[in-house]
Amino acid sequence: MSVWQVFYRQFVTLEGYKLVLEGLLNTLVIAVFGLLIGFLIGSLVAVIKTIPSEKRPVAKAFQLVADAYITVFRGTPMVVQLLIIHFVLFPAMNVNFNNIIIGNFVVQGVVVEAVIAFAMNSGAYISEIMRGGINSVDKGQLEAGRALGLSYPRAMVRIVVPQAFKNVLPTLGNEFIALIKETSVASFIAVTDLTKAFQNMANSTYEYIVPYIVLALCYLVLVILITVLVRLTEKKLKTA
Repeated sequence: MSVWQVFYRQFVTLEGYKLVLEGLLNTLVIAVFGLLIGFLIGSLVAVIKTIPSEKRPVAKAFQLVADAYITVFRGTPMVVQLLIIHFVLFPAMNVNFNNIIIGNFVVQGVVVEAVIAFAMNSGAYISEIMRGGINSVDKGQLEAGRALGLSYPRAMVRIVVPQAFKNVLPTLGNEFIALIKETSVASFIAVTDLTKAFQNMANSTYEYIVPYIVLALCYLVLVILITVLVRLTEKKLKTA
């Protein structure tokens, strides 16, 4: 049987494309929402860590919490965090997520758990990325905002953070790429992501070469698309 015949049999005759579309949707949901929520968490943590804490015990306390959060989520593997959240944390809190219907697709409740886990993990890395970006912005920008009557948080959000975002956009793009590839561990909590979809397809026919080559190509295409999108966004922000 030729490669094309194997491909046609697995993807068309056996309707493997449906499984792939489900896996692709779950992968994109986890990566995109994980990045967006992680960016919000990371930006908040970065702002907290850049607050002058001399003679400010409350700010110092928040910074200690932020340091602990970053240490835990950067110091343990993503798959371990995923397993703890799914099998330990949410059951202890008696939290259950219902399935979400998007068109003809059903987003599993465990996908929501995966989004939360990946967002928390990504937030720890993005916080350090954003902290570097904030430190790269001229301090005069913050002082000018304060001189105009803006509070410290508002000046950070409206003046400093947007400029920091432009400075760290390529690094955030790398984080998004890493997040896309890391979603392959979501199958540990029964999420049908892109990798799991191709594994199921290959296991059902015992033909592994074509599915895994196509899987690698799918990730490659996603990474190329993200790279192009980041570069276009960079160009647009430079001309803005």
